Amino acid sequence: MRIRPYIPGRDYEYVAKWVDNERTHAFWCANLIPYPMTPKSFHELLEKNAAERTDCSYVATENDGQPAGFFCYSINTEDNLGFLKFIIIDREKRGKGYGKEMLHLALQYAFRITGATAVQLNVFQENALAKQCYEKVGFVERAAEVNVFAYKDELWSRSNLIAFPER
Repeated sequence: MRIRPYIPGRDYEYVAKWVDNERTHAFWCANLIPYPMTPKSFHELLEKNAAERTDCSYVATENDGQPAGFFCYSINTEDNLGFLKFIIIDREKRGKGYGKEMLHLALQYAFRITGATAVQLNVFQENALAKQCYEKVGFVERAAEVNVFAYKDELWSRSNLIAFPER
């Protein structure tokens, strides 16, 4: 697996296919983009986050170049704390190690290239499979907020997880 910059005209169709239902969409972006997502709404959010938070968007590919996952990454240069968001893996590849491999590459990039001292992410506790994947990669919970997001008739809680470089 490799990571490379996201290419809107080439990669959007994959990301849109992976966000294939309303619940997945809410888990993935906390409804920061209206459902169903459009290329315009997605790219406007990516551009806004790039301008305001220096987010960069990446695609994880198999060695043959086939997209397998997507994430955004930024680093706060004041405290060297990295942040991962909008993490998603192709539905057909979930549960097969692709998420862990993509996150390992993202963390290597964060620690070795950008000099992050730690990397954090947020995950809804109701997204148990994603949270398990993050924990298997080395993320640990550092904070939790109860009932912070309304999805239909449910209230979801959010965990903030953090990972540190391996010593």
